[in-house]
Amino acid sequence: MNRIDPFIDFLPQLDVHGFTEDIVMTVVNDFIYENYRLGKEKVVIVHGKGQGILKNKIHMDLKKNKYVKNFRLYFMNTGVTIVELKERD
Repeated sequence: MNRIDPFIDFLPQLDVHGFTEDIVMTVVNDFIYENYRLGKEKVVIVHGKGQGILKNKIHMDLKKNKYVKNFRLYFMNTGVTIVELKERD
């Protein structure tokens, strides 16, 4: 991934290139939960651009994830999603 913005380097990252639609959310949900548990505010999911299959699956499921406050595509690379996590109770 070509990085111009150094801010993204400091966030926990998960690269799901090569994962199938069937198992990607198990990995993503575990990653989100662990970072929520650790009190992280934001995480990065690298899904790639391609045909958008992984991105669409991830975005659909992020909408339903109880630990996710908000998410958006990274403005410098649409193959990356930045996820904002809710505060721990």
